[in-house]
Amino acid sequence: MKPVRVLIVDDDPLVRAGLSMILSGDAEVQIVGQASDGGEVPAAVAEHRPDVVLMDIRMPGVDGLTATELLRRRPEAPEVLVLTTFDADEFVLGALRAGASGFLLKDTPPGQIKAAVLRVAQGEATLSPSVTRQLIAHVAADSRPDRTGAEERLGRLSAREREVALLVAQGKSNAEISVELHMSVATVKAHVSRVLTKLDLNNRVQVALLVHDAGLA
Repeated sequence: MKPVRVLIVDDDPLVRAGLSMILSGDAEVQIVGQASDGGEVPAAVAEHRPDVVLMDIRMPGVDGLTATELLRRRPEAPEVLVLTTFDADEFVLGALRAGASGFLLKDTPPGQIKAAVLRVAQGEATLSPSVTRQLIAHVAADSRPDRTGAEERLGRLSAREREVALLVAQGKSNAEISVELHMSVATVKAHVSRVLTKLDLNNRVQVALLVHDAGLA
């Protein structure tokens, strides 16, 4: 298999150097470029064509939230993993809604960073159910999501697709969903793909957030 191509975006050169050192020693990951500001991301992505972008959320120029929103609108956009020093950073939720596949704390152990990069490259979310609940509880406690709008969007799904969406929102893997709903993993993947298409979403994290907005999680 080809190594996962990674672009590191952080305004701190020490963080960039540390992440590069952690990841570049592994045959499964290739660091293809670095950027020090969100404003440099479009050109860096066009030049290096990464599979995954490790994106600092707080930068003095163009922040990671804005950069993620702009990046995920592009066709064939790379996956985004947000980097933060706070597990309840209010910008993280915005980045997840914009299409980031998850987030990592900057003090995450090296092995877990590599594992997260590989999971995201394969289209999996990097948030455990407990982390998802914690983030939503801390960051969205004072927000007022459009519950009616979320319910209407979920109404586009068939009964089976809705079941799959609710289990995705619980952090279940495709294998776990296949056991619970007594269907093959391939069928689950097909349902998840249709859920994302019908809801106009990029990834499983956004499904979890939409289910939360609808008051079903």
